[in-house]
Amino acid sequence: MSTLTTSLPGGTWTLGDLEVSRFGYGAMQLAGPGVMGPPLDYEGALAVLREAVTLGITHIDTAEAYGPHITNSLIREALHPYPRTLHVVTKVGADRDDQGGWTPARKPDQLRRAVEENLETLGLDVLDLVNLRMGDAHGTVPGSLAEALETLTELQQQGLIRHLGVSNVLTEQVAEARSIAPIVSVQNMYNLAFRQDDGLIDSLAQDGIAYVPFFPLGGFSPLQSEELSAVAARLGSTPMSVALAWLLQRSENILLIPGTSSVAHLRENVTGAALMLSAEDVAELDTIGG
Repeated sequence: MSTLTTSLPGGTWTLGDLEVSRFGYGAMQLAGPGVMGPPLDYEGALAVLREAVTLGITHIDTAEAYGPHITNSLIREALHPYPRTLHVVTKVGADRDDQGGWTPARKPDQLRRAVEENLETLGLDVLDLVNLRMGDAHGTVPGSLAEALETLTELQQQGLIRHLGVSNVLTEQVAEARSIAPIVSVQNMYNLAFRQDDGLIDSLAQDGIAYVPFFPLGGFSPLQSEELSAVAARLGSTPMSVALAWLLQRSENILLIPGTSSVAHLRENVTGAALMLSAEDVAELDTIGG
């Protein structure tokens, strides 16, 4: 299936016609505190991005709202001109206010501006994959995404976007999106303890659509459970390594984008995700999410 050589755990996955490493990198943590402003360690942020590519990561996730403008600019400074095999995925649908809050930005003019800003800050003529972010800062919200996705489809037809995805969406919104345009990925909150999308992951896998969990390690509240700690201790590993490995083994269509601002932590994540869990380990871990 794969023509791309990588030693990263999980191998590769094809997003439309783009082959990417299943182990990717999420750039959100490169911005300053609260995902606002420049990084506390500017050179360190550039080093993390360069190390990601050195390790073989070919899938970097970002958004113009991170900073805002910060992570995209860092990615460009660190990696442009981009290696042919590297694919940068971004998202639109949310802006930041002066207090760092997240505000919906899904009107046609807002989405067009967001796509143009992503192209400019990343230094690209076309965006490989754009995810439409729905919901709000607290999670998914019911409602139609038709107008917003149709706008992105128009931009795709104009040659500014290669592939489309959706983020922070309910199952019925995924179905609506797929009725409007081909969708190559769904990016939702999912981890060992938060498993509301189990059924969606399985159905997407059957159709060859990627599922990209955000907050794979629990987000701002790291995963904690007796079962997770017990499995990690038995394997001589760490709870976070076990959590990443579990995601990769959960389904072949799951792509990981754990974020970090530390080169050492990035390497630890890659090593940890390669951990092989037994059926006994998985059965014990599955009790966490019910």
